[in-house]
Amino acid sequence: MHRRRRTALLLSAAIAAAPLLTACGNDARPGAAAVVGDERITVAQLENRVDEVRAAQRSAVADEAQYAQAIAKTGRLTRDTLHGMVLDRVLHRAARDAGVTVSRKEVQEMRSGLEQQVGGAKALETAWLQQYSVAPVRLDENLRLQLEAQKLAAKLGTDTSRPAFWKALSDTSQKLGVDLNPRYGSWDVEKSGRVDAKTPWVRDVTTAGQQQPA
Repeated sequence: MHRRRRTALLLSAAIAAAPLLTACGNDARPGAAAVVGDERITVAQLENRVDEVRAAQRSAVADEAQYAQAIAKTGRLTRDTLHGMVLDRVLHRAARDAGVTVSRKEVQEMRSGLEQQVGGAKALETAWLQQYSVAPVRLDENLRLQLEAQKLAAKLGTDTSRPAFWKALSDTSQKLGVDLNPRYGSWDVEKSGRVDAKTPWVRDVTTAGQQQPA
């Protein structure tokens, strides 16, 4: 069981840092931050996710200096959050196509095990917020993602650190088609990841209250 908990922590780091693999273009439909297959991720949805993290960071620290440090460590939060939202959808589709399902009971068992490992529910929420920029309200959702990834890798006869796992996600993302709004960068197929567009007038949302230019 201890090994399973440790694997989950490592997997979260990998998911948080991994490139999105492949995509078919950077011409997202108006009003969308990205389009994954037939599903739109709206700018409002993206900004809401960022606001959730910023609010959690604000409530987790005692003073302005600590909050400023948290902001500085997550200066690319908007783009990284969009990356994660797209990757979530690609992974979920790959898992579904492979016949992988995750029950609520499995999520709760994983959460309970991690809470025991790190020292309680609050400690787990803090760890996920600080290390992976996952707001407490999204913790169960993120743990479901970890379980889907683990089960998908097992079904493929590999693990989440192996090229075979990421190739499966790459194939799925290519099948779905991923379009990114140019204000958040573009997808480099050869490098298999998001790159920043050369538009210096576009700024990332790095603090609460900042507005993304139209």
